[in-house]
Amino acid sequence: MRREIQLRAISFVLISVSAAAAHAAGDPARGADLFRQNCAACHSQERGQNLVGPSLFSVVGRAAASIADFSYSSAMKRSGIVWTADQLMAYLKAPRQYVPGVKMMFPGLSDQKDRENVIAFLATLSEESSANLNASNSPPAKAPNTSN
Repeated sequence: MRREIQLRAISFVLISVSAAAAHAAGDPARGADLFRQNCAACHSQERGQNLVGPSLFSVVGRAAASIADFSYSSAMKRSGIVWTADQLMAYLKAPRQYVPGVKMMFPGLSDQKDRENVIAFLATLSEESSANLNASNSPPAKAPNTSN
């Protein structure tokens, strides 16, 4: 009986942790709505289709300023950013503060849950959309190098 109680307690903890991790990852469907409302006027979700801003297809895990046929700002080219979930969270909060000198005029998404949802959606825009956005071994996001 004691063993059964222990197993139930362990199961409860594992289910709770899994549910919390899934919740923290964001809702891709809500993120798609937010993308349409806030991003789609300037960014495409299609591979190779740049608009005013670069395509965001496969942006998660991609180096900043890496699309050859897009004209990035000098600040973004110098940033050294790789678009991890942590980097996207920080950037999408206030792009012009995070990378001073970027061309993007969007003021940012102040709500953390909205940013999580958009990032969850962006993670679906790739051929390998099952990438793990919450890599527990990744260091916290640091401000990019914007000096010459």
